[in-house]
Amino acid sequence: MQEFRRMGRLPPYVFATVNKIKMKARRRGEDIVDLGMGNPDIPTPKHIVDKLVEAAQKGHNHRYSASMGITKLRHAICDWYKRRFDVDLDPDEEAIVTIGAKEGLSHLVLATISPGDVVFAPNPTYPIHPYSVIIAGGDLRSIPIGPDRDFFEDLLVAVKQTWPVPKMLIISYPHNPTTAVVDRAFFEKIVDFCREHDMAVIHDFAYADLVFDGYEPPSFLQVPGAKEIGVEFFSLSKSYSMPGWRVGFCVGNPALVGALRRIKSYLDYGVFQPIQIAAIIALNGPYDCVRGIVETYRERRDVLVDGLDRAGWHIEKPKATMFVWARIPDQYLHMGSVEFSKMLVEKAKVAVSPGIGFGEYGDDHVRFALVENPQRTRQAIKGIKAVL
Repeated sequence: MQEFRRMGRLPPYVFATVNKIKMKARRRGEDIVDLGMGNPDIPTPKHIVDKLVEAAQKGHNHRYSASMGITKLRHAICDWYKRRFDVDLDPDEEAIVTIGAKEGLSHLVLATISPGDVVFAPNPTYPIHPYSVIIAGGDLRSIPIGPDRDFFEDLLVAVKQTWPVPKMLIISYPHNPTTAVVDRAFFEKIVDFCREHDMAVIHDFAYADLVFDGYEPPSFLQVPGAKEIGVEFFSLSKSYSMPGWRVGFCVGNPALVGALRRIKSYLDYGVFQPIQIAAIIALNGPYDCVRGIVETYRERRDVLVDGLDRAGWHIEKPKATMFVWARIPDQYLHMGSVEFSKMLVEKAKVAVSPGIGFGEYGDDHVRFALVENPQRTRQAIKGIKAVL
């Protein structure tokens, strides 16, 4: 077979290394507590499932749907934004339904980035953010992030050192994997910076609801002028515990939304219509179910971080997301995140995600996903404590 150049630009999937060891251990009969993949285990709220079942029993909902999303769902999306963030959106020109945030973001980059276009993305970050650029044939420039760095200083240096001038910035707050959070002033600086340098912005807002300890996340679109340069993605996967349903949306700049609408018209027929109908019920329905899901993650966060602290692994409690981003203990730093993660599977019987899978600047960390109940989490802590 001839070489597939686009595939050649994608590196080996780092997480597969740890997954392979985990599966071998399970085949040997070992009980591995899997805190690696951020795959929510909380069932979808009953009223949303009931609406899916009702809609799925109607034959006319089995036909092809609309790639941009059904009208009532796009109206529900805009109403949700108005209630949550006081942001006004046009459901016909500034909102589009996607097959989860991951699909929508990657297809938007594919529609707007050409070979040779430069895109900035943080490092470490969720893999589809940088690799959507690689898949589109663009040139990626990584901006290191962390508590000891000034993001805007690094952005300015990167702009000065980059030619051709960057076309786009992809960001996500609350952030996966680092759990970093920002205030509205951060987005104001982003809008000013990107308007000055003629850069489009994609903001992935997947963890808008998974926040703790009184933190309230701002929407990028709340900033005046944000809609002129960028869009925001949201997914129902985490907030409503609907990961396998694959439904989300993109809102904001009409030109970017229009580009996504056009490429999706060639690529798909939209989300299965009963899922879209159930998503309307989710967005328009009571918020109590989301609060319950958030409280579950908060409890798991506290059990994990407090337990690791007693084991001698000191980590600051994150204010958002369903993850804990943990710096590898000093005595194991020399191993790097892959070898350290392999050791945890083999000796502690716990699977985590190696930080290097999110970018080279994450190699001194591992990521825990809060996807197990407190009892299983305590079992994981016991195994880790024995190793440490």
